[in-house]
Amino acid sequence: MNKDLTQGNPQKILWAFCLPMFGSIVFQQLYNIADSFVAGKFIGENALAAVGNSYNITLIFIAFGFGCNIGCSVIVSQLFGAKDYKAIKTAVYTTLIASGILCGALMVMGLLSSNMLLRLMKTQPEIMADSALYLRIYIWGLPFLFFYNIATGIFSAMGDSKTPFLFLAASSSANILMDILFVKSFTMGVAGVAWATFLCQGVSCMLSVVLVLVRLSKIKTSGKIAVFSGKLLGKIAVIAVPSILQQSFISVGNMMIQGCINGFGVSVAAGYSAAVKLNNLVITSFTTIGNGISNFSAQNLGANQYGRIREGFRAGLKLVWCLSVPFCLIYIFLGKYLLLLFMNEGSAQALATGRQFLWILSPFYFVVSAKLAADGVLRGTNAMKQFMAATFTDLILRVVLAFVLSGWTNSATGIWCAWPIGWTIAMGLSLVFLSRKLRCSNAVDNFHGIMEGIVVK
Repeated sequence: MNKDLTQGNPQKILWAFCLPMFGSIVFQQLYNIADSFVAGKFIGENALAAVGNSYNITLIFIAFGFGCNIGCSVIVSQLFGAKDYKAIKTAVYTTLIASGILCGALMVMGLLSSNMLLRLMKTQPEIMADSALYLRIYIWGLPFLFFYNIATGIFSAMGDSKTPFLFLAASSSANILMDILFVKSFTMGVAGVAWATFLCQGVSCMLSVVLVLVRLSKIKTSGKIAVFSGKLLGKIAVIAVPSILQQSFISVGNMMIQGCINGFGVSVAAGYSAAVKLNNLVITSFTTIGNGISNFSAQNLGANQYGRIREGFRAGLKLVWCLSVPFCLIYIFLGKYLLLLFMNEGSAQALATGRQFLWILSPFYFVVSAKLAADGVLRGTNAMKQFMAATFTDLILRVVLAFVLSGWTNSATGIWCAWPIGWTIAMGLSLVFLSRKLRCSNAVDNFHGIMEGIVVK
């Protein structure tokens, strides 16, 4: 059901909107976690390293799907807040067409360059074949990834965060079962892991897109609806392109870091592969709540409710900090047992690597969550230059420091230490930019109050 985020108590509205989104991303991450779980438990350490190795490249494609999601979502949120339903339909159709073209181009480039990218990451010979196989199957499923992300972005833009949650809960649960079936019963190896994800994402994508189109058909509008608008595409691109660049450069940075990690051997790469999946569950959860804050901010921007944007940020910050506490405690004290979901007790070096990674990063979840909450407001209010500046600062610091510190310590420990440093400095920038943005919004709020007083008099 569509929901207006410009009315009601901001904290209650935002929390009720974001919590299903958090549930959705937990199930979304189960796709990747299930792949690593089945590969590590039923195939072996090399298979776990191969899936984790390929995952860093798939993040580039996910970046484009995410960018299309957030670009469409923010603009549709603003139009929904302004009650411009005719433009909403055009914006959705425009995004579907443009994203289809972009997806096709990415599939061609991905299939042609996958082996080259794996070699650039210094992929070990013993996992090269499985990494390439997993990656090729994943690329064939890109249309499902793209259109599913767009559909969930549209649901969220119109205040519905429950429908994507239900889709993901069903499809990710099915993915776990199919992973085990294809690998253990059909002995398909790494290919079975990839095909299970392909099929489950495909079904989820088709159902969600159909439901979006049905929802749109029920919104009453007058006159002919344009199926494509260059003007709206430009507005979507202003949000989408920086988001794509942000995620893409992060993915490229992660590939560079993966290359550095691969230099320490398969066991370290396998330990990192398992631990980074657990870490990504947290970071993606915060990012998704940041997207919810973007939707909230965008709807209220469209309705000229600037005061609610400030209240929404404070409510969002409380939410991500409430989530940071259990994640931090679980990873510090129970990290070993979570890592054993992906590997066996015999993988001593891999297990030690994963535990060290989680111990170093998890106390700083309070820092990165604050950054991502602030980024949500910046993105929802079209402050994309500031958003990009903070994001690239984080990325550049993490990549440069990963190489510098790992060389200085002659161990992977230096790589893990780069994360908290990048997060802390980038958080400071995001909060400074947000403070300036909110001061400007406060000035606009005061202006509107003065004008309303004049009109009343």
